[in-house]
Amino acid sequence: MGRLSIVSWVTDSTGIGRRGTDKRRRLTAAAARVLHEQGVERTTIADIAAAAGVPVGNVYYYFKTKDELVQAALTEQTTHLSGLTTRLDELPDPLHRLKGLITAWVDQRDVAARFGCPTGTLAAELDKRADGALDVEVAGVIRQLLDWVEEQFRQLGQPDPTGLAITLVAGYQGMSLLANALRDPGIMTREGGRLSRWLDTLATTP
Repeated sequence: MGRLSIVSWVTDSTGIGRRGTDKRRRLTAAAARVLHEQGVERTTIADIAAAAGVPVGNVYYYFKTKDELVQAALTEQTTHLSGLTTRLDELPDPLHRLKGLITAWVDQRDVAARFGCPTGTLAAELDKRADGALDVEVAGVIRQLLDWVEEQFRQLGQPDPTGLAITLVAGYQGMSLLANALRDPGIMTREGGRLSRWLDTLATTP
């Protein structure tokens, strides 16, 4: 997976489409990238327009406010996650699916070291806002991931699939945070290996 997996996945899945639809998708993909790299407060609508190659005045035809662009970026994250889990569901068993998820996380180690987890960093920033509307939506993206991971543990026959799902996703968030804080992508590699070995012990426990 490349440096900007969210943007790449969206771009690859868009197709030619109508001109207006293509422009909107370029804006939402650019919003996902720029908001991840710069954060909500530092990002302007002009930044997103420039990244999308769209005149700033045209942005308002599709998105009236920056919050609408943040919401669009969250939708892109949801779409990306759905695409990832759909591909992982093609693997033969839940253990391979969970390990495939970890591999996808580790493959993004350079991005995590520079900018952190796209969803985790956005959740932390939106939580500081007074209105509390968008932080509920970002929680929905995290819940989507937790639900999928929980189902894999359930299929493995584990007695506490909910708790194990939280442990795995928390492990990912923790290693992303540390990799970003220390600018060390190797943390993702080492901790990803540790999580994979942990899964092996669960699978072999009677």
